[in-house]
Amino acid sequence: MDLHQPQGAEALVGRRPAALAVEDLAWAPGPGEPIISGLGFAVAPGEMLALVGPNGAGKSSLLRCLYRYHRPREGRVLLDGVDIWSLPARDCARRMATVLQEPASDFGLSVAEIVELGLTPHLGWTTRAHDLDPVERALELMGVSGLAARSFASLSGGEKQRVLIARALAQGPDILILDEPTNHLDIRHQLEVLAMLARLPITVIVSLHDLSLATAHADRVLVLEKGRMVELGTPLDALTPERIRQTFAVETAIDTHPATGRPRFSFHLHP
Repeated sequence: MDLHQPQGAEALVGRRPAALAVEDLAWAPGPGEPIISGLGFAVAPGEMLALVGPNGAGKSSLLRCLYRYHRPREGRVLLDGVDIWSLPARDCARRMATVLQEPASDFGLSVAEIVELGLTPHLGWTTRAHDLDPVERALELMGVSGLAARSFASLSGGEKQRVLIARALAQGPDILILDEPTNHLDIRHQLEVLAMLARLPITVIVSLHDLSLATAHADRVLVLEKGRMVELGTPLDALTPERIRQTFAVETAIDTHPATGRPRFSFHLHP
């Protein structure tokens, strides 16, 4: 089933995309050496920022700080200029939605009920019939309307991933944070999901392993290495052959995709 942007999809997201700023951020799970440190950058309203880096670079730890799961050891995360830890948790959840790598607990719920959980920050646990329109729109947008009555547990990994993105969109966020959202998706759905996210009138921060996907859809790319930011810029500026060699330990040939006009990468090991 194709993903598309149905008429009125703007109602799925907040009325204004959020600005996010990170100031001198550091975090560690305990008193030891920080996993991420010295991070400072800003994401403009409506921008799509891709986080890339090798395994263990700190991408997930950074995202957990951004969506108010980890309290920073140092520094601040500002949502439209306001420290997220000064906001009530529900107020933050009304503006910020997340899609995580970890498998979601389904509690025996149907697909429609899973997506309906996205309304919780706005409505509490009691949902009225006329409040379900965002759920129906999110299901349609992600191409999973036909699965609405199915048990979430019965779905494939890719189907579950699209349902979880639908749940985040039903939340109506101003900023959407996704940790490896293309995991478990086939090639077509990887391309469709990222293209759809890039079209939405919200701020999107997404971590990706695939550099080609990052450059094909993101406005800017942030490269992490050993918990520190080593590059931030447009895809071509941030992902040069030299940077990729230093960070990922592979050689790269970069050309222009004939259909999209975006950078295209070919990788090989050091000779």
